[in-house]
Amino acid sequence: MSSSEFVAGWISGALGILVGHPIDTVKVRLQTQSRYRGILDCIVKTYKKETILGFFKGMSFPVGSVAVSNSLMFGLYSNALVYITGTECKDWKNPPQNHHVFLAGCFSGGLQVYFTAPVDLIKVRLQNQTESFKRQAKPDNLQARYRGPIHCAVSILKTEGITGLYRGSTALLLRDVPTIGLYFLTYEVLCKWMTSNGKTPDPWTMLFAGGCAGTVGWAAANPMDVIKSRLQMDGIQSVQYRGILDCISKSIRQEGFRVLCKGLTANSIRAFPVNAVTFLSYEKLLETFR
Repeated sequence: MSSSEFVAGWISGALGILVGHPIDTVKVRLQTQSRYRGILDCIVKTYKKETILGFFKGMSFPVGSVAVSNSLMFGLYSNALVYITGTECKDWKNPPQNHHVFLAGCFSGGLQVYFTAPVDLIKVRLQNQTESFKRQAKPDNLQARYRGPIHCAVSILKTEGITGLYRGSTALLLRDVPTIGLYFLTYEVLCKWMTSNGKTPDPWTMLFAGGCAGTVGWAAANPMDVIKSRLQMDGIQSVQYRGILDCISKSIRQEGFRVLCKGLTANSIRAFPVNAVTFLSYEKLLETFR
């Protein structure tokens, strides 16, 4: 199993997080809080109350940890693709078949959830904390509950147990397995379509294909992403949802089917630059390592 894909995935994931975390914070707040009328309202209110730093809440943890999940995603995908196709590494002169790409992506999406579920849970809860932590804050003050990622993890373990760290993990699995397969498939198809036979895609092609892959993937993932985020915020004070179907049913009954599109615009805006940078840096790092 090659390690270069994991290292390239780690570095490219960290670069992508730096680009996209502010809009990701906006997306999470739109999905889980009803105080905002839309993206601009969320941005304005966040900036007025928390300054520019409010958009980077919970980022220190993902830069290290989500970079690892990106490393797993790309590493598992690349190695699974090599295994399925029986080649030593991906060759643009002999590109893999589309169904092989999709299967490798689905495998990657399913396996990496075991690591990403607790990481994503902590990130979402920190992003929803609109007040700074205060020692004198009451235990039921949800807006000032956590000092940081480690304190958040310890608090969840104490109050909800180890299963609390995996709250929403089934929804995360249902989100990631098909959409990561679609994510890699979109990138590979666009690269082949925009490049002459046998040639390596140029940087602009990689940027465009990566950006489109991110947008398509997140558009498909958004409905389950909303449910995942709500399940992750559930249980802080009381449990509202008995599971995925109950969460979907109650969310639609209270807010209509449009609730499944919450954060879609923010997700799409964030996805293009983040994944353009991620794919380009990943491909170039692999070239360097090889």
